[in-house]
Amino acid sequence: MKPTTVTLAQARRIAVRSQLLDGSADGVLATVRRLGFLQIDPISTVAPPQRLVLWSRLGPYDSAELDRLLWEERKLFEWGAFIWPIEDFPLIRARMRRRRGKFKYEQQGTEFLRTNARFKRHLLRELEERGPLLSREIEADLMVSKDPHDWWGSRKVGLMLELLEGRGVVAIVGRRGKQRVWDLAERWYPEAESMPWPEAERLLAEKRFRSLGVRFEKGEWQAHPDAEDGPVPKRVTFLSPFDRLIHDRERAEALWDFHYRLEMYVPKAKREYGYYVLPILQGDRLIGRIDPVLDRKTGVLKVNSVHWEAGVKPVSLQKPLRSLASFIGAGSIEA
Repeated sequence: MKPTTVTLAQARRIAVRSQLLDGSADGVLATVRRLGFLQIDPISTVAPPQRLVLWSRLGPYDSAELDRLLWEERKLFEWGAFIWPIEDFPLIRARMRRRRGKFKYEQQGTEFLRTNARFKRHLLRELEERGPLLSREIEADLMVSKDPHDWWGSRKVGLMLELLEGRGVVAIVGRRGKQRVWDLAERWYPEAESMPWPEAERLLAEKRFRSLGVRFEKGEWQAHPDAEDGPVPKRVTFLSPFDRLIHDRERAEALWDFHYRLEMYVPKAKREYGYYVLPILQGDRLIGRIDPVLDRKTGVLKVNSVHWEAGVKPVSLQKPLRSLASFIGAGSIEA
């Protein structure tokens, strides 16, 4: 079936419904499968984005379930700073094994592995004999160069592990706090069918289109054949900056005329909205943005500012704020 041309109003509803932001999300695993993946990022003013994305859809869920699905049940896996459903592993393995060299960073990575082939052998032997291990538990004495590099800085062991992870040689098999635990990929990943990368790339693109619901092509909005239109309840929630509904900033602007940029790298005096502002979604409309932060010493969820879009009548944010506070373990809210 071919995509269907839809109006802007339909595209908005479909985008929200396809991303399970209409209140229809049911369970962590089913939600990740529907979304396709969760992006991981270390910045956590209120909660890590992979957890905040789930909260936006599920409300205050048991965050330990995500860890169980990853490290105990292995129904999810971490790769490339994303969390994926395990049934997509054959597609990701094809990506791991693809030919590299088209981009400069790929050439640099290949050169790093070649230059440090001796250390690579040492690292793999350490994992085989002593793994799983944290990166700091692996000595870097066999590195050819110990000086900081313009591209990879001084993170030599971490870089080696990430390059080998990208190629499917090692795997992230757990976390201790924010630190990744590494082991040989062959001891962690399941058996999987081989697939050529062009075919896997096509299937991944199709999955992304389905999870997003709509795309803008040749001056019109096109809906995925499986997309469903319909009324969207006027639930109010906050979105992570990495939420796929607004991750493509140009798409979000085309859908809602919502100009959104992260300002954490902007000098404080030049910020328009705040350090880590979350878009506010009501039903199928982006109506504003909020700048919350969790004070972990006092357990207070502080709201630094709220900004409403032009023409929007402000709505009460008490319900989503109480939900967020409950999820992150804040004892009180300071708005």
